[in-house]
Order: sequence, then structure tokens, then C-alpha cells
Amino acid sequence: MSGIRPNKEQFLALMNAPDEGPVVMLNLLKFKPREGVSEYNKYGDAAVQMVEARGGKVLWMGKVDQTLIGDLDADAWDAIALVQYPSRKAFVEMTTSKEYDAAHEHRESGLERTVLLACTPGRGAL
Repeated sequence: MSGIRPNKEQFLALMNAPDEGPVVMLNLLKFKPREGVSEYNKYGDAAVQMVEARGGKVLWMGKVDQTLIGDLDADAWDAIALVQYPSRKAFVEMTTSKEYDAAHEHRESGLERTVLLACTPGRGAL
């Protein structure tokens, strides 16, 4: 299994997590050299439509410029995206669809590595 898809335990944990409202997915993205960005953009165009069809939205996407705090080199990640879904169920529904599976090949072709963190609203360490 690639590091681009969740493993079975990660996906089961997501499915079994409390689903009481919106979830924001924080995407850390490192593109493959040469064609990585263009391949990922093919995925992104399709994914945005699927997200919006389920009541979600892209909150923000941009490139990583510098490290301000911490020991991580700024070039460790190329881009970050924040994508909000109305629920974990909506995310699972999207990512298990045939439509998503067809688009995902471009995500795998474009990314060298990625981290995807599921985040829920709250203040501080609530």
C-alpha cells in the first residue's frame, strides 16, 4: 500500500470516530518532480466538484514559503490545503465512490508523499 492512501486501521478509525458535525481535512502535499503538480491538479479539479456536491468546500490552498517555528525545512512540503466536509460520513462516502477512485490515480501520480489530518472545530486543546 502506498503512503498516499490510508491504511485499513486509519480508515476504520475515521469511520468509527464521533461524527457530530463538520470535519476539516488538513492536507500536507509534496509533489513529484516534473509532472507532479499537473497530475495533482487533474485530481484537484475533479475532487473539488465531488467535495462541493456533498456540501463541502475548499477553505484554503496555497504554497509553503518558509518555516517560522520548528525544525522542519520549508521544502519538506510544497502546498497545504484545508478542505471542509459537513461530516466524516460525507468524506467517507466521497472517497469510497467509483468517481473518486478514478480521479485518485492522478493524486497518486502527482504526490511524492502526503499527510492528511482530520480536524474538528474547537478552541485550544479541547
